[in-house]
Amino acid sequence: MTLFEKIIAREIPADIVYEDDHCVAFRDINPAAPTHVLVVPRKPVVNVAEASAEDCELLGRVLLAAQAVARAEGIDGSGYRLVLNNGVAAGQSVFHLHCHVLGGRALSWPPG
Repeated sequence: MTLFEKIIAREIPADIVYEDDHCVAFRDINPAAPTHVLVVPRKPVVNVAEASAEDCELLGRVLLAAQAVARAEGIDGSGYRLVLNNGVAAGQSVFHLHCHVLGGRALSWPPG
């Protein structure tokens, strides 16, 4: 069971800011921006690279949940970044698909 599955099951505490039937969103414990929230599907999918055609709707629900988080956090008007890491070389450390919602400051590209 991944760390995120334990948060979803409420076995590990987290600052949950959004949830619906398909996703849970909570604040990152090591924020990289003033607003840094992780949107996690309840279904354990490793990452986008491991998703299947049957996960198509779920992937869309993750993005719509990220949109709802940005709106609730008040960063939808100023702009925000969505990040999905795929694999160790991309920075993925928890192998349960998650979308980082980052905002609250200017974000440069490419990231540091």
